[in-house]
Amino acid sequence: MSQEPRYLNRLTWLGLGLTGALLVLALLLATFRTGRWLGKPLPVYGQVADFTLTNQNEQRFSLADLRGRVWVADIIFTRCSGPCLKMTRQMKDLQVALPAKSQARLVTLTTDPAFDTAAVLKTYAQRFGADASRWLFLTGASKEIAHLAIDSLKLTAIAKKPEERDSSTDLFVHSTIFVVVDKRERLRGVFETSGEGIDPVQVRGQILAVLKRLERES
Repeated sequence: MSQEPRYLNRLTWLGLGLTGALLVLALLLATFRTGRWLGKPLPVYGQVADFTLTNQNEQRFSLADLRGRVWVADIIFTRCSGPCLKMTRQMKDLQVALPAKSQARLVTLTTDPAFDTAAVLKTYAQRFGADASRWLFLTGASKEIAHLAIDSLKLTAIAKKPEERDSSTDLFVHSTIFVVVDKRERLRGVFETSGEGIDPVQVRGQILAVLKRLERES
């Protein structure tokens, strides 16, 4: 079997792992969409497992590099003809809105590592004015990305079959959520960024409030 079919098979993140992730995701979104977390301790939804990927500066990057910091993550791909540009603009707005004293980090994973090399991600990051000391774009082995995205962060991505694509860049259906992880590498929040009735300004304010609360935790 060639490397490309293996890659596509792995990127078609279906089966029990994906089903479980979707179920957990539905519960998380319901909690944060309805505001049931307001005024209450933020629940813990799972532990983020260790990983090693590569950032846009071609440096190895692992969970240890985020230890002791709160962070926000999403998943996109640079050839995306769908929601990725909107999501990246929303992440940029979050970067701008973060207080200067905040130690929070922003993490963007690619679901298209065969194309999204570190150099491609660096160009994309620069396009959006990403501060490399605060906003990381990560690529690497598809298996490692899938492990972090599905198992730990409850993000999903499904590779489209050629006959299902509307264009040459219509490659994946993927999550349009931002997830929040605390200083102890635990998933603590999930926020939908697009869709009917979603106000991006309100969502950004909610994420900032969660980050502020989590940064106060020991």
